[in-house]
Amino acid sequence: MLLPVHYCDRPVATILADADDVRLSYDANWLTAPDRFPISLTMPLGDAHYDAATILPWLMNLLPEGEPLRAMTRALGVSVEDVLGLIMEIGSDLAGALSIGSAEQQGSPAYRVIPDAAALERIITDLPARPFLVGEDGVSMSLAGAQDKLPVALRGDRLAIPVNGAPSTHILKPDNRRLPDSVQNEALCMVLARRIGLPTAPVTTGRAGERSYLLVTRYDREIGEYDARRIHQEDFCQALGRVPAAKYELNRTGRHGPSVADMFALLRQHMTARDITRLLDAVIFNIAIGNVDSHAKNYSILLPAEGPSLAPLYDLMSGLAWDGITQNHAQAIGGQRRGRHIYGRHWQRMAGACGLAAKATVRRVGDVTKRLLRELPAATEEVANMPAGSGFMLGTFSHAIEERIREVQLHAQQEGDDDQSGDASAAIGDSAY
Repeated sequence: MLLPVHYCDRPVATILADADDVRLSYDANWLTAPDRFPISLTMPLGDAHYDAATILPWLMNLLPEGEPLRAMTRALGVSVEDVLGLIMEIGSDLAGALSIGSAEQQGSPAYRVIPDAAALERIITDLPARPFLVGEDGVSMSLAGAQDKLPVALRGDRLAIPVNGAPSTHILKPDNRRLPDSVQNEALCMVLARRIGLPTAPVTTGRAGERSYLLVTRYDREIGEYDARRIHQEDFCQALGRVPAAKYELNRTGRHGPSVADMFALLRQHMTARDITRLLDAVIFNIAIGNVDSHAKNYSILLPAEGPSLAPLYDLMSGLAWDGITQNHAQAIGGQRRGRHIYGRHWQRMAGACGLAAKATVRRVGDVTKRLLRELPAATEEVANMPAGSGFMLGTFSHAIEERIREVQLHAQQEGDDDQSGDASAAIGDSAY
């Protein structure tokens, strides 16, 4: 099997698979191009050939997980284990800048406008059985994650489906029937992050009949008036060579997933002090809002020709107000996974493991939480005024987040009692949401 890797219409690399191995090699012209960038930090530009142990984990992280992956394989008639076969089918529009698979399309890249709200509601309703509209003529796209979502493009004020390799510009995330008002929850967390100065993907909400949805502007697209340009990126699982199942620090793979310290070490190797401060603020933010699902695939790295940098935040959600959600965070802070039991000594331990100044880290917790408390009322009002409205739980989410922010702020100034153990009954390595 031969899988070409393209950026726009330009060859970047070739993946060759046979009975013995999988190998990737860069195209010679790409290696001398002025705008060249690496496929991954695990695959630096050069003449080296990369093998299956490097390539396959990176490709697996481009695919959905859980039930969306199983539904996709059923619709395509491809085995879950056939990573290359799946990528061949859905690799035209992926996270990042690359298209993988056949360069030949059935037609020119185009957009199929969704005619009305009723049609959009039908698409949303069908997503669990047909993730990413697999099997529809000309549609070939994928996103990672275990939740239903759909890459779309905004054409004027109307949503459209990209076909024949056209780039999507937005991600549509439908309401989650298991988690009431999930759209308002995620919108609130995203808006709050932006309002305190964290680079964050812009969002709004919408309605389609009885369904609501979050519409996220893709940060890995440069969107013009008439077209869109892809920008390359990878998540921290890809950058650290881990499979998706290892995205949680504690998981079922037999190998610890990326820790906060692992992520800071990667930044120190490849990025700037500004990125390190941004990551610290993001980690504090996720603890303060109770985003227990902030694992390594929910942080990403931009990989343009100028060099890597931390990507804007995305997939932010608070698990505080719903019943049945584990309160163990995906990554421990100084050995503690329970947000309400994280004290000053835990932040100091984390700082030591990450090469940060302990006292300055604790002060940063105070600074971030102060900004959060100041901006939370305005963020709540902003979401209430979005097209999908406030739902039934927006006020509940806001109140729960405020309580946790105050708790994190107070505890950062205290040493605390003996460590409280995490919830042993909570599933390890499963999506919190």
